[in-house]
Amino acid sequence: MSRRPRATASSKPGDSETKMRSSSPEHYNEGMTVFLCSKCGTAITSELTELTAVPDVSDDERDRDKETRRAPATVPQGHYAIDPEPWGPPNVVQADQEDPKPAQSRGPVVISAGSRHTVLVHPDDAAGLQPLPNWENSSGCCGPTGNEGLNRACPCGTPVATLAADCFGPFELHLDPVRTYAFSQ
Repeated sequence: MSRRPRATASSKPGDSETKMRSSSPEHYNEGMTVFLCSKCGTAITSELTELTAVPDVSDDERDRDKETRRAPATVPQGHYAIDPEPWGPPNVVQADQEDPKPAQSRGPVVISAGSRHTVLVHPDDAAGLQPLPNWENSSGCCGPTGNEGLNRACPCGTPVATLAADCFGPFELHLDPVRTYAFSQ
């Protein structure tokens, strides 16, 4: 089963210039894209432009925001990137527990066996998403770590994304590739 963002067949009547995306990542470079909730069809992001790869972000403590202690955002506002690496739970134990290595350049010292091809966006580009009730899956020191799974919901209540915004990890929002889909014009 493919876990990439899905295209939709919906378009506005009379809109002959609507372009649909292929589900393969190499076709994600045409025009502006909006990501929608797979359950209700609500737009959950503003219009975004794809980046060809996940940007490298400084892990230097001096680059963190002095107030929030957050890292610089992985993806700049107005853009998105498809993360080819697994993200989120389930996590697996590293073989070398005496000298564990970070599994991802932006993450904690666990190895994710979660979804591949999550859509990385700047958290402010999906401002309408809400924390799950009782802040489910949002534990962390200064914000959610993102290690517990989906922790942000569409206004319809469907969990669709994972926010990572703690003081020791990355600052990014992962849209689930099954619970969201891409639409571009």
